[in-house]
Amino acid sequence: MANTSRAYHSPRREQDAQRTHALILESARQLFISHGYARVTMSDIATAAGIAVKTVYASVGTKAAVLENLLAFDASGTGLAQVAAGVSTATGLDASLTLLASCSRAETERLQPSVDLLYASMASDEGARLAWDRVVVAQRDALGRVAERLVTSDLVAAHLGPDAVRDRLWFCFGLAAWRTLIHDCRWNYHDTELFLRRQALCMLTEPDEQ
Repeated sequence: MANTSRAYHSPRREQDAQRTHALILESARQLFISHGYARVTMSDIATAAGIAVKTVYASVGTKAAVLENLLAFDASGTGLAQVAAGVSTATGLDASLTLLASCSRAETERLQPSVDLLYASMASDEGARLAWDRVVVAQRDALGRVAERLVTSDLVAAHLGPDAVRDRLWFCFGLAAWRTLIHDCRWNYHDTELFLRRQALCMLTEPDEQ
């Protein structure tokens, strides 16, 4: 006789697990921001979340994994990945860059606590550095798709290929660009958005110097 047994599936149990996972990440976020990543222990996270330490390990893993999951959770709603579709319907380079600058600003503001946390943790923690590298790769890939749209739509200087456009977009809208002006220079987001858009427009329409 064929074995008709199936693995038990409980939607309620899955929902409880998801809520616990989200609670752990939010508790860890607040502790990391308040006390610094290096000072926070797994016991601290468990206490803040009101659960057992073993539950934290079972749900997320090590402290480095908590940080990585937190950043992945924050980045999961990134709008940059959807910008390429909007760029394809934009009428001209200026409109495309206006859309990109606006989206990039929104993402930067939303992710600022996590980015600040990463900057503070990278020097002392390998997991934080690796998490940062993944965020960079994801954002560069998203900007690469925008670059493809701009090139195939003949919206940029003829001598610029997709890679060159992607690198210029990263220079203008990458994490470091926003952080330099917002964090180091104390600019506001509105002025930074306008400046970076104008900078990108100049860089993507500059003539070939060769």
